Amino acid sequence: MEIAALTQEQQNFSRKLVIAAIALVVMYYLGWRLSESSYSPAAVAHAVIEHATAGHIDHGAEAVHHTIVPPAFYSILPFAALLLCIALLPLFHKTEEWWEYNWNRFAVAVGLGAVTLGYFALIYGHGVVDHTTHEMSAIGWPAAVTVLKNAIFVEYIPFIALLFCLYVISGGIAIEGRLVGTPKLNTTIIAIGGALASFIGTTGAAMLLIRPLLNANAKRDHVSHTVIFFIFVVCNTGGCLLPIGDPPLFLGFLRGVGFLWTLQLWPMFLFVNFSLIAVYFVWDKLKYRKEDQAVIEAPDENPKPFAIRGYLNFVWLVGVIFCVALLDPSKAIPGTHWHAPAYFREIVMLGLTALSLYFTKPAIRQQNAFNYDAILEVAALFIGIFICMQAPVQILNVYGSQLGFDSPQKFFWGTGILSSFLDNAPTYVVFFETAKTMPADSLTEAGVMVKFLVPIALGSVFSDRPRVGLYGSHDLHRQRTEFHGESDCREE
Repeated sequence: MEIAALTQEQQNFSRKLVIAAIALVVMYYLGWRLSESSYSPAAVAHAVIEHATAGHIDHGAEAVHHTIVPPAFYSILPFAALLLCIALLPLFHKTEEWWEYNWNRFAVAVGLGAVTLGYFALIYGHGVVDHTTHEMSAIGWPAAVTVLKNAIFVEYIPFIALLFCLYVISGGIAIEGRLVGTPKLNTTIIAIGGALASFIGTTGAAMLLIRPLLNANAKRDHVSHTVIFFIFVVCNTGGCLLPIGDPPLFLGFLRGVGFLWTLQLWPMFLFVNFSLIAVYFVWDKLKYRKEDQAVIEAPDENPKPFAIRGYLNFVWLVGVIFCVALLDPSKAIPGTHWHAPAYFREIVMLGLTALSLYFTKPAIRQQNAFNYDAILEVAALFIGIFICMQAPVQILNVYGSQLGFDSPQKFFWGTGILSSFLDNAPTYVVFFETAKTMPADSLTEAGVMVKFLVPIALGSVFSDRPRVGLYGSHDLHRQRTEFHGESDCREE
């Protein structure tokens, strides 16, 4: 299915619509906060809807007060089925086009999520621990409601809010000018993207740089390898230094991993990215020799000067980083005793996104061929993933230590192999929860031994199946056809 770029009029309409929607969310939030004003800040902080703090860090601690009965093993079937749909349906000709429609993705995700909720309501026969109050629910439908609450309010909303904000804000930055796709320039763009990915997210880095990269290579015949290495570096391996860099790391952050903890992965970050960039440079040099260099390097008749449009959006991106780092409801803001209220972080990030939409001209997003299809795809799929994931997570909390993963090598390859086939975010969670059940004999972070957490983080980020974060493959295909024509968008 071809995804059409929005016209300037459509960009302006969607801009007003999204700003209005954010305003409604903010007003609803303020009304909710006012209705809760009788609670003290300390009580609100303890009731925060986040996977952090002592109560959440160690699910085993909940077992001290509650007898947790694991779900039946067949309860993981909806989770496995959803991940297999994501991995396989785009590969088959009969289902490829059908799967491209977000309504169909949403229907599959919600349908399988409903099966999971039905299991907890009708078959499970035990209560479920509420991650916001750490109390055990009643059996039956109250257990299903608690599962839904844990999935949506604790994980899904913070997750999708961050990705939405990064996606929309970075889409308002456009780079233009006369760029020539030489090996040096291409390597420089990919290296800059890899450096930025951890700080503005793989989403932001991809949105910012893919268009200039394709534009610079518009006159080249051999481009596929450049896009592939861009995906490897900018959209995967470059995002391992901060939680906002890659979705699985943010899920770890929601589970109590420190915001700056991932910075210790910098030696692996440098080794992998320098290796990929070096291989790419040599490869591109060889490909460049086969090109008509005179045509590629010929000056344009009306060259545009180099310029960055929408640069104010860098300010909003920095604001998002500070929101994630400082407005963690489970921790006091440094130098104070004040805890941000529940969802205050997400509301501020949405406010920054509204400012980005308001102050950025619609023509800039039109220049970037910006649309909301990719973020809607993620929203549609992950609502089901987070619901279906509750059953295997509960099973791992009980049986994780018995699965045979007892070394960093096993955690790295296990996480890496599954991430290369399935989605890396739920894969990270599965192995995170498995590692949490291991008896600690060394330094821990968020209840997981560091010697296991490091390979889990690296395996999920470095081995993720090739993708462009939220900048979907159909968008890349559209932009390549704009520059090269349909016949040139082929594998080399």
